[in-house]
Amino acid sequence: MSNKNNQVVKISAREAQLKRKIRRHLNGIGLRKGADGNLHASGNGKEVVRALHGPQRADRQKENKEFIQHNIDRLNKYFASGNEVDPERIRPTIERVRAKSWQGDLFRLASLTWSVPVSQGFGRRLRYLVWDASNGKLIGIFAIGDPVFNLGVRDRYIGWDSRDRSNRLANLMDAYVVGAVPPYNLLLGGKLVACLISSRDVYDDFRKVYGSSTGIISEQRKQARLLAITTSSSMGRSSVYNRLKINGTRYLTSIGYTGGWGHFHIPDGLFQELREYLRLIGHHYADHHAYGQGPNWRLRTLRTAFVELGIGDDILRHGVNREVFISFLARNGASILRTGKGRPDLSSLSTVQEIGEQAVNRWMVPRASRRPEFRDWPSKGIRDLVAHPQRVDLAWTREGDSNTPRTLSDEEG
Repeated sequence: MSNKNNQVVKISAREAQLKRKIRRHLNGIGLRKGADGNLHASGNGKEVVRALHGPQRADRQKENKEFIQHNIDRLNKYFASGNEVDPERIRPTIERVRAKSWQGDLFRLASLTWSVPVSQGFGRRLRYLVWDASNGKLIGIFAIGDPVFNLGVRDRYIGWDSRDRSNRLANLMDAYVVGAVPPYNLLLGGKLVACLISSRDVYDDFRKVYGSSTGIISEQRKQARLLAITTSSSMGRSSVYNRLKINGTRYLTSIGYTGGWGHFHIPDGLFQELREYLRLIGHHYADHHAYGQGPNWRLRTLRTAFVELGIGDDILRHGVNREVFISFLARNGASILRTGKGRPDLSSLSTVQEIGEQAVNRWMVPRASRRPEFRDWPSKGIRDLVAHPQRVDLAWTREGDSNTPRTLSDEEG
């Protein structure tokens, strides 16, 4: 048999193996193809969504096993036990995380406590630790990064056509990590953290770091200002973000739902096998991933692999519709984004200190009197939470009926 025929046999065997593996994986996490050809989950509750993320989380925990072992002891001291938290004295502050620092390691460790894995972000990024200055313990984390290019619900709300979006997307970021860690999450600390993304402190940091930069894709010099931030819930409708209001100021506004397209249900191991298949057939998408070569390379790579396998890219319609929210930091931010005209009006933009004081009084102090069990949380519980999440009571990992932090790494189809 010739080398060419051997190659054909090799490719055919790989294709058959991959198709079987994909079907087993989807069936294993509870996704089935319906009569309409789209995938459907066994339900739409939060536990169903967490189960869909199970393989992705298992991959993430495996990747970070060595990191956790090497860092948990030295970093655990920054997580509070419940008896170390005095709700009436909580004083939130933020610290921007620099690369290759112990703060970066702490951010990474905290992100591993979420029941839904978070993305690493891409392009421009600002990451923050939220501290309780009263005791030196970590309240939570948040991060903003470049938004996905195609997000119809956002573009329709702002009033953008494709040209407007290309010209002014640099003035908008996405909060791809937002949340509190135990025991602050039990005191509705996630609401506090979500409000802090829309602070004057974050606006000023963005201006210093990215206010005058050259776009990687456009190669144009842009005078960017942080006019708005989007975020989304991984669990469908968000009970945290929908009630995010202090003293008459609404920090996030719901603008609709995504179309249910994305790739979170394809774990890293399977993704790497699909990349290897593309290499085998000589397709350039296998390694076509430099930033600036197009939005959401992973999604496009998966779409290409599924089409080449004859499966069809409708397998990327997972049906989990994320609720999308937007916060305008400038009072006239919506108008500037829509028209490209005007100077940002920051007259109503509050500082971290102002927002922190209001949020503690609005949510955290009252919650402490209603849910005193937060005091029972031991800081050593973080070890089990990041290393063996399946063994930890879910009551400790979420804020009552609220959503856990999530990723907006999916792109609308």
